[in-house]
Amino acid sequence: MKQFKKILVANRGEIALRVMRSAKEMGIKTVAIYSEADRQALHVRYADEAVCVGPAPSNQSYLRADVILEVCKNLGVDAVHPGYGFLSENATFAKQVEEAGITFIGPSPEAIELMGSKLAAKAAVANYNIPMVPGTEYAITDVEEAKKLATSIGFPILIKASAGGGGKGMRVVDQVSEFEEQMQVAVSEATSAFGDGSVFIEKYIGSPRHIEIQVLGDTHGNIVHLFERECSIQRRHQKVIEEAPSAVLTPELRAEMGLCAVNVAKACNYIGAGTVEFLLDENKNFYFLEMNTRLQVEHPVTEQITGLDLVKEQIKVAQGEPLSFSQEDLTITGHAMELRVYAEDPTNNFLPDIGTLTTYKRPQGLGVRVDDGFEEGMEIPIYYDPMIAKLVTYGKDRAEAIDKMIRAIDEYQITGIETTLPFGKFVMQHEAFRSGDFDTKFIERYFKDPTVLKGAPNKDEEELAAVLAAVFAGKKKTTAPAAATSVAATSGMSDWRKNRLK
Repeated sequence: MKQFKKILVANRGEIALRVMRSAKEMGIKTVAIYSEADRQALHVRYADEAVCVGPAPSNQSYLRADVILEVCKNLGVDAVHPGYGFLSENATFAKQVEEAGITFIGPSPEAIELMGSKLAAKAAVANYNIPMVPGTEYAITDVEEAKKLATSIGFPILIKASAGGGGKGMRVVDQVSEFEEQMQVAVSEATSAFGDGSVFIEKYIGSPRHIEIQVLGDTHGNIVHLFERECSIQRRHQKVIEEAPSAVLTPELRAEMGLCAVNVAKACNYIGAGTVEFLLDENKNFYFLEMNTRLQVEHPVTEQITGLDLVKEQIKVAQGEPLSFSQEDLTITGHAMELRVYAEDPTNNFLPDIGTLTTYKRPQGLGVRVDDGFEEGMEIPIYYDPMIAKLVTYGKDRAEAIDKMIRAIDEYQITGIETTLPFGKFVMQHEAFRSGDFDTKFIERYFKDPTVLKGAPNKDEEELAAVLAAVFAGKKKTTAPAAATSVAATSGMSDWRKNRLK
């Protein structure tokens, strides 16, 4: 078995810090990479060594596999942890790491490539009797043929990109007259986002729940599941709130879905931590959606209910160690909630709200965990995902976890930008969520009027009032010209916000 002495974390922000902390507890040195925009980032300061890999845009820094590999060679790195996003599901990068004699902390390049294509993944698991959403088993390019297939499946249907995720290259079609236009849009989006315009067709399940199962496999043929996460509160097909376990799964259904997830992992000889995603319809029928061949953003809720450190388990598996537990050893204890705290404005269609963290004070106390990569006074870079933190709460049951989340949201102080904190509180207090009677249509169904966030201040109005007050005060003081006072009052705002005030 290997024993890592130094790991490079090929990522940034909270996940880079998350990995480094576990590595430090294991006595392993860490190397950070950073872009010019992240020179003062917390993960850079925390690591034992740090190297700048390029300018701010990710395609000139965090996605530069050649530069990252050169850093690994120069600093004598034993292994690379990719985190999530960036190069984490890039089979070519994983292969290049291996060919350089360095361990990739994740699945094999073959598994990444296989599961990276939704169509290939479906084909791979076909022998394991995994439930599938009715649809095509191959990429569709001919529009007329696609129309006929869609009609035979029955509208509404979903056109989906074979590569990638995050809601890109995905279009719902309610009737045949819309099909051609929506297919062209889906192909265009998929080509732009993933360099692959392949799309396929599935029956559209209108109001499903999004349930995912955490799996873990070692190099000795052992694969277990670590139960489920409920990820149905989403905007633009991307998750905002997750929890574990789900409020609706029975022990029998949990075991059945868990077994299917393990079989999906077996289908690609999976090694390390991965997630198998399912759709659950209103009749509790579940269907295989895809497999994510990496650590998930929402992994903390699984850690809370199982007592396991998934990053440490990833590192142990990569070192060649067998899993130290079996499926029978695993149990669910308590309940965990996670809110992704994004620099977004929930009252303005969740648009990014980039700026400076004028105030930033984390909540504390029993059952509260904050995974972040920022501190007061730092700016949220426009170049990357706008997530500030993951706010996680844990309680003896779901009600306690929800109540702790509400308390933690109230304690979390962030000014200078809009965030998803008020939306998170809205969800936690909503009867549909508290009762467990919700699905992926929650926002569409219950958040039609964003003014329900009455407790959330309108920062545009506050800033404009501050500007006007400063100007008015300046007119009364001969020692402070009004124009100069006005500039000073607006200097704390981002250019993006100044433009909105014009």
